[in-house]
Amino acid sequence: MSSTSIDDLLSFEEERPARTDRRRGGRAGQVLRTLAVTAAVAVVVVAGLRVVGLRVSLLVIVAAVVAVLAVRRVTAALSPPPPARSGARVPSGEEPDTWNWGSRDALRAAINGWERPLDWSSGNRERFTERILPRLGELADERLRQRHGLTRDSDPARARALLGDRLWTFLGTPSRRPPSPRDLAAIVAELEKL
Repeated sequence: MSSTSIDDLLSFEEERPARTDRRRGGRAGQVLRTLAVTAAVAVVVVAGLRVVGLRVSLLVIVAAVVAVLAVRRVTAALSPPPPARSGARVPSGEEPDTWNWGSRDALRAAINGWERPLDWSSGNRERFTERILPRLGELADERLRQRHGLTRDSDPARARALLGDRLWTFLGTPSRRPPSPRDLAAIVAELEKL
């Protein structure tokens, strides 16, 4: 059973190669660097405060520095990825300075997440069967799980009754050709009725 959310199903990304940590030392080196940066910043802050004539507990200063470093690390981890450098033109608005069409729009990203693989697999049965059909099956399972508390694997008989014969057959049997846009729209409409 998969624990995939609907947001995960609506996003599309090619598998990224495993990220190797380019920095030396691994986790121990990272901890040592963090301690060194914390100590250096704390020393500078203490010296700056003493020059001004203020005295603050060293423990408070170290805690503040660690908090700032933790916030910095979390925001770096949560920041959006840099734009792709594929040479693709960034879409712009109809008139200059009217709308920033190049900004990340979640709805546009979700639509592109389906549009690209559908376009890529149109006319190619193998690609459709490998890329699109499993995603539609996961989407159906997620809808069944959220609305009815089951999946196609956990209760096949009830899932078949809820999905209907047409959708059940479509999801379970690879077709000889990719469905037409009209057929795919009908399939999606059936999924939305769940």
